[in-house]
Amino acid sequence: MIRLSDIKLPLDFDEYALKKACAKQLGVDVNTIRSAGIARRSIDARKKDNITFTVTADIIVNGSEQKILRQCRNSKAAITEPYSYTIPKGARLDKPPVVAGAGPAGLFAAYTLACAGLCPILIERGKSVDERTKDVSEYWQTGKLDTNSSVQFGEGGAGTFSDGKLNTGTKDIRSRFILETFVKHSAPADILVNAKPHIGTDKLKNTVKSIREEIISLGGIVLFETTLVDMMIKGGTVCGIKVLGKSGSISEIETNNVILALGHSARDTFHTLFGKGFVMEAKPFSVGARIEHLQSDINKAQYGKFWNSPVLGAADYKLSAHLKNGRGVYTFCMCPGGSVVASASEENTVVTNGMSEYARDGINANSALLVGVSPEDYESGHPLAGIEFQRKIERLAFLSGGGNSFAPCIRVSDFLKGTKSTAFGSVKPTYRPGVTFASPEEYLPQYICESMREGILLFDKKLKGFADGDALLTGVETRSSSPVRILRGSDFNAVNIKGAYPCGEGAGYAGGIVSAAVDGVRCAEAVISISNSD
Repeated sequence: MIRLSDIKLPLDFDEYALKKACAKQLGVDVNTIRSAGIARRSIDARKKDNITFTVTADIIVNGSEQKILRQCRNSKAAITEPYSYTIPKGARLDKPPVVAGAGPAGLFAAYTLACAGLCPILIERGKSVDERTKDVSEYWQTGKLDTNSSVQFGEGGAGTFSDGKLNTGTKDIRSRFILETFVKHSAPADILVNAKPHIGTDKLKNTVKSIREEIISLGGIVLFETTLVDMMIKGGTVCGIKVLGKSGSISEIETNNVILALGHSARDTFHTLFGKGFVMEAKPFSVGARIEHLQSDINKAQYGKFWNSPVLGAADYKLSAHLKNGRGVYTFCMCPGGSVVASASEENTVVTNGMSEYARDGINANSALLVGVSPEDYESGHPLAGIEFQRKIERLAFLSGGGNSFAPCIRVSDFLKGTKSTAFGSVKPTYRPGVTFASPEEYLPQYICESMREGILLFDKKLKGFADGDALLTGVETRSSSPVRILRGSDFNAVNIKGAYPCGEGAGYAGGIVSAAVDGVRCAEAVISISNSD
């Protein structure tokens, strides 16, 4: 198979146009191309009057591949082998491995262990995705929060109520395995070719449920409403865990291998593990607010005269800048055609996140507008100080919003002028249960607010209309990543506790659905290798 990259194609290209373009670059007759399939597709919108697709194609030819490559001398063409990843088979373990947390890291760790024949036990403090969806919907409607069944906790993790982005900076070969597994479990097939793949919250729910069902069919056990409350450690080695079950009683599970895929909001569990002697360190993360524009304005800024093209869909953006004060400001988790959602996991706090369905057909676009913070900002040298830094801001946002789960909100024009909003313009808030006009200075440190102001003006130079006066800032966004890292060695074990595997975003080793899932697979492979060595 020949892989040919950097093929420019018009927005209305068809299969024959792709074959013809491939034939031209390879210097052969189009009939030499037996088939041409898209391996990767991205949008090139640098020229607003001539937006095109950039495609990488996998080509099957009639004749010798080597001869064609020798003749065309195209540096963007090479012979490649079809991708494949095989889960290693496990031998046996005296006690079943346990995975704590059913977000992307935990779900794929358990899936990998189940496929290897090791029959894992997957525990999750939240509920199954269907029950969880009902609880989250009630929270959005009424402000009544179930702290264990929320946007942060439950089957699928925080990513279930998001845009379902699957793009990642990792080059790990397991990334493709993650995408193929999603497609196997009902995700849209276009995630295998799009340069910026996404599933959407509506489709992701069925996908994670299907993966869970296969884990069970392979001999795994899944326990919802089951919280890890203690680690049983003897001689520096895990010998079991204690869990709080649905009935309210504590029970023990004997195991020598626990993958700790906790998620970035498992604050109580971080404190428990710290008390058990796990070595941790505070790490940088980011805070800010959600900025919301009309999606049509973003489309026009990105696509010009093609702004309403159904082929292109809703436009996105990704912006960053280094400020004069030394801090970084950037947009994160941009949700085209989406909504800002309430995402708290503790009472009397306000936390925001962004969410889109697969169609991305909502009126507004939103993104986190974030400023980097570091352990030096946390007012304490304790490894868990970042958690308290988050909590303080989230409680202030709750009070600023009125103390009823409403979120504090302001028009960008008023934020830039330092005044309080009194009315909405063309952009209406999507956050539920509601918003209250308030200044970010009421809940964010001044240096964050000043950095956001500077960032908005800088980004307006890169994306026309970013500083539109009617755009909205809704606070507060604090869960961009984990504020703590549980240290582990090259064997994926916690540095001083054998049989415990800190994993995924919560433990500080990933950032996003795919990278977290990849880390889950890698930790599972570490457990499998132990089963084969015993």
